[in-house]
Amino acid sequence: MGLRSTLDFLLYDWLDAESLTQRPRFAEHSRETFDAVMDTCERIAREKYAPFNRLVDTQEPRTEQAPDGSLRVVLPRATHDARQAYADSGMLSAAQDHAHGGMQLPYLAEAAANAFFGKASISISSNLLTVGNANLLMAHGTALQKAVFAANEFNGRWAGTMCLSEPQAGSSLSDVATRAVLEDEGDPLGPRYRLKGNKMWISSGEHELTENIVHLVLAKIPGADGKLPPGVKGISLFIVPKKLVDAEGNLTGVRNDVALAGLNHKLGWRGTTNTLLNFGEGQFKVDGQPGAIGYLVGKPGEGLRCMFHMMNEARIAIGMAATMLGLAGYEASLDYAKTRPQGRPIGPAGKDPAQPQVRLIEHADIRRMLLAQKSYCEGALALLMYCARLVDEQHTGSPEQSDEARLLLEVLTPIAKSWPSENCLEANSLAIQIHGGYGYTRDFPVEQYWRDNRLNMIHEGTHGIQGMDLLGRKVLMEGGRGLTLLAGRINATIERALRQPALAGHANALAAALARVGSATQAAWASSNPAEALANAVPYMQAFGHVVIAWVWLDLALIDAASKNEAFSAGVAGATAYFFRYELPKIDAWLRVVESRDMTCAQLPEEAF
Repeated sequence: MGLRSTLDFLLYDWLDAESLTQRPRFAEHSRETFDAVMDTCERIAREKYAPFNRLVDTQEPRTEQAPDGSLRVVLPRATHDARQAYADSGMLSAAQDHAHGGMQLPYLAEAAANAFFGKASISISSNLLTVGNANLLMAHGTALQKAVFAANEFNGRWAGTMCLSEPQAGSSLSDVATRAVLEDEGDPLGPRYRLKGNKMWISSGEHELTENIVHLVLAKIPGADGKLPPGVKGISLFIVPKKLVDAEGNLTGVRNDVALAGLNHKLGWRGTTNTLLNFGEGQFKVDGQPGAIGYLVGKPGEGLRCMFHMMNEARIAIGMAATMLGLAGYEASLDYAKTRPQGRPIGPAGKDPAQPQVRLIEHADIRRMLLAQKSYCEGALALLMYCARLVDEQHTGSPEQSDEARLLLEVLTPIAKSWPSENCLEANSLAIQIHGGYGYTRDFPVEQYWRDNRLNMIHEGTHGIQGMDLLGRKVLMEGGRGLTLLAGRINATIERALRQPALAGHANALAAALARVGSATQAAWASSNPAEALANAVPYMQAFGHVVIAWVWLDLALIDAASKNEAFSAGVAGATAYFFRYELPKIDAWLRVVESRDMTCAQLPEEAF
């Protein structure tokens, strides 16, 4: 039915987005304003993003020497135009207060509108870091840091990054070696430090799309003995602008000691610059001294806590990126299957070579692959919209609603990031399969969608990290209250579905699956040995995610029962049936190794590999 009709169903029929306008923060909005925002974003995505998706894939970012001797990045003109159109739309500050130039748009509506950009070109649509960067500063920065840095990111003048990983540390943040030495405690922009270190895999770390780039950098402050504190508790967070600014947000004309060391050439997302940055190596000395100027955000040693504000937003955004790439591939392969004649039907008629060929979509296995894609991608989109609704509940609901939304988001965020990035990638693989040999060529877009999507299983925390976060922290936190709360919502859907004869079988299957997850969680921790419990954290997460998506589809099927659109209803019913019959049974194999605390992988001797 297309992305827009699917979003309309999720927003208005399922999640009741219009009810948000009864809250004071969103009182100036209505369905008409939500639709107008989506209309604008859909148009910009269609005109400024989609036509150039292949261009930015083939014309990768490249470097050239700038007049000052440094390396600078060259991007296609289309990238500049697309970003400017996005900034002009006001979407960078859509969810912010009116006082900060925002629309006070619900996050649910913002997430839905931004979906069009991810589907049109994820390579160009890399604004998520700027918004997340600014949102972090709004939560943890000083009043002046908000006014100078966040405000200029929201208005589009500046862009933002997050600088966590280092070449020697990767995802192990406890091994961060970038150091920050205090220079001026009383600087108006915050305690001023000199930073020295190297950061790797920094998306949009260098470009000329904006007049400045605001890097948020994790670093450690050395102790009195000059040594860096061990572990993650010693990490602090700093604002390190590419170009130095004054307390009014004006550029001072001084380049900070931040230099591009090189570009990473990736399998996908080729239109987004990915960089290695050197901080404080003396290429651009400030006041005659090496060291990148950085301003402390929050308190010393609390950098990781602050950064998680941005990381959690980014994880949900990566889930959305994966989903949109999956949907793009699904639509492309559906169109191909409807128009490509190939083969003949099974049976006597199919044996007659004189009979005309049938279209691909008339073959059962093609329909299986299409239905798998639909169930993965539309199910993932529904989950992400549900999470967006929880963000609004957390910020504008009653104290009880806010607390419940917070806990649900804690449990669901690892799933919202990991499940789409795995299963919508599989959808892209199926889209290639439907195209046959043509799927591997650049004559069709599905190979690019797969390449672009393959990054998302790694981006913002690998599957292994998300699995350990879920089983090692999220389902245990606050005495398991978040898991209990989620189970309560799933059980409420089950109870409603049991009253619908057509859905009762699915309801019973989901009830059994939910009970299995609960028992597997207890069994994993029965020995209280983290090494045993977490040895199969990823299979646990895969099963957990499948149960969550099954719940989402069952809830959608209940809502859709009153729909007057027969084709749409048939699609919801078909995707629900497919997921319950073909996908949900997979959890048995995943949970068996969790329940038995199987150590096959963990204990195999290294030489046996």
